[in-house]
Amino acid sequence: MIYYKLTRKHWLSLAVLAICIIIASIQPLEYPSYMLHQIGTLLMLIALFVCLKKIGLTLSSFVLYLGFLVIHVLGAHYLYSYVPYNEWFIEYLSFDLNQAMGWTRNMYDRLVHLAYGLLLYPFFLRLFQVWLPTLKPYVLFLLTVQFVMATSLIYEWIEWLIAIGLSPEEAENYNGQQGDAWDAHKDMLIATFGAIVTGILMLIKQKPNA
Repeated sequence: MIYYKLTRKHWLSLAVLAICIIIASIQPLEYPSYMLHQIGTLLMLIALFVCLKKIGLTLSSFVLYLGFLVIHVLGAHYLYSYVPYNEWFIEYLSFDLNQAMGWTRNMYDRLVHLAYGLLLYPFFLRLFQVWLPTLKPYVLFLLTVQFVMATSLIYEWIEWLIAIGLSPEEAENYNGQQGDAWDAHKDMLIATFGAIVTGILMLIKQKPNA
């Protein structure tokens, strides 16, 4: 079902995000970088509400969109590079995830880029369904994946342009490259992979006559 107005479930999802933002805003590791990331959160929320009103969204795409923002807000609090997920795994599950996976860097930023493709695919697909309603599902799938690829590239450009105006230390904190020269390339690839996974699952679930 396509919704054009907020329902109780929409408000509940928004309340969860609001609580996460309030908690994340308490003593972030570096306040200026945190606020830079939250500008992106604000812009994404504006885009979400405009699309809800103008073209309508399914409840699932709305919730998944907010789910991505929750992951992003948590990362922003810890500057992405310092999210202590491995410490949480060790403390609560007695499992060293980094050691098991052979990771030598903090991988939370990779999770965010993966979530960008996985969780925002339905939202982007809705845009193309409205703009190009006569196209077949597999064509819409290809367009949506390409859109994720293009917007991932644009995001990396924006990060680069912002970093130019910062000090080397501030730029490193904001970008979270952790010394990886190929960080941007890997981020774009994993976002694309996430979009392909969700896109294929949605194609499989679609009715033959849809």
